[in-house]
Amino acid sequence: MSSRQVVITGIGAITSAGSSAHQMISSLKKGMTGFEYFNSDCVICAIKDFDLNDYTGRFKNKRYLNRGASLAVAAAMTAIKNSCLDDDALNKAGLYTGAGPNLDIENEFPEIKNHRADWQKIQALWMLKFLPNTAASVISQLAGIHGECITFGTACAASLQAIGEAYRKIKDGYLDIALAGGGDSRLNSGAMMAYKKARSIYVGDDHPDHASRPFDHNRKGFVPGEGAAFFMLEEKQHAMKRNADIHAEILGFGVSIDGYRMTDPHPKGIYAQEAVMRSLQEANLNPKDIDVIASHGTGTVQNDRVEADLIDCVFGESAHVIALKSWIGHLSAACGAAELSLCLACIKYNYIPEIRNLYNPCHSTVNFVRSPKKYSYRKLLLENFGFGGQNCVIIIDCQKNRLDSGDMTFNS
Repeated sequence: MSSRQVVITGIGAITSAGSSAHQMISSLKKGMTGFEYFNSDCVICAIKDFDLNDYTGRFKNKRYLNRGASLAVAAAMTAIKNSCLDDDALNKAGLYTGAGPNLDIENEFPEIKNHRADWQKIQALWMLKFLPNTAASVISQLAGIHGECITFGTACAASLQAIGEAYRKIKDGYLDIALAGGGDSRLNSGAMMAYKKARSIYVGDDHPDHASRPFDHNRKGFVPGEGAAFFMLEEKQHAMKRNADIHAEILGFGVSIDGYRMTDPHPKGIYAQEAVMRSLQEANLNPKDIDVIASHGTGTVQNDRVEADLIDCVFGESAHVIALKSWIGHLSAACGAAELSLCLACIKYNYIPEIRNLYNPCHSTVNFVRSPKKYSYRKLLLENFGFGGQNCVIIIDCQKNRLDSGDMTFNS
């Protein structure tokens, strides 16, 4: 099959920084964040006043969605509305979703004594809140999507890998249209306990706004967030024939797995670098062609060191490096999709946000963005590295002539 161009024609995002490009940029420029204490020593970044009914209306299967899945459904339905595709086109579309585990054990099983649950007080289909494909099933029902459907559980790389795999299916001619993204929320005691045991999250008594500090020498772990984003991907000629709004083109995609440890990245970043190089090769670009790198930038000791070394090795000082988790927290399985929505907003407004709380960089020759910049750019590389050694990279090119025609409103 011949290689085809793939563009983004619909966006739906729900983040603590906002749900539209204008809201996101306003939050970034004003330094507004949602960081707050979850308990005495853990910080989170939550979304306020979310109600799924505002996006879908009432429907009976809502009760089987955990919070992360609810956010995913809301973002997906927004992206569909934003794309202006008709029912016939959606019927043939593919659906690719990144999802994480439901770790809200206490709320889902409030009555457990002596290792036994009180099953009479639990929903008949309680297992649906724990199945990874429940969000995709609901999206399919609400939107009438009946093409290929895959749910990805590749940890922090899940939603970006979902977007990349959808891109490949369209690029290689298997589909003309695909909806791709993900949602996640782990702001509960079960997840906090798990992250504490893994020694991966921030624990301390600093001001909440100072807890997330990617690439700083004094970083102490990531701050969990929540959110979702979905994108309608479309073959370019198909999109142009219906005069669709084109927000960006996906140029390249690269994936790999470390095969090293369950939580720590490979110390030399060998296979993460392979994912970066594969994305550049597919995009037919050199490292110096990349304007901005949206780093994974978790704020954990090992991940940031390995990632900084990788960026220095491949790009040197040629690209501006940002870390959006310093603004919205770490959205786990949804981080790639949510960060892509923020990247598109930033490119739209020719804006590069600083890495918050970066006072003493861990690497001296990487071009970390330490103060906001007004900067016109097009090519951006976004990378995510997840538990289990999952590595995923996507390169996008925003076509400025189309974006400058008006405000890129994700939620109309």
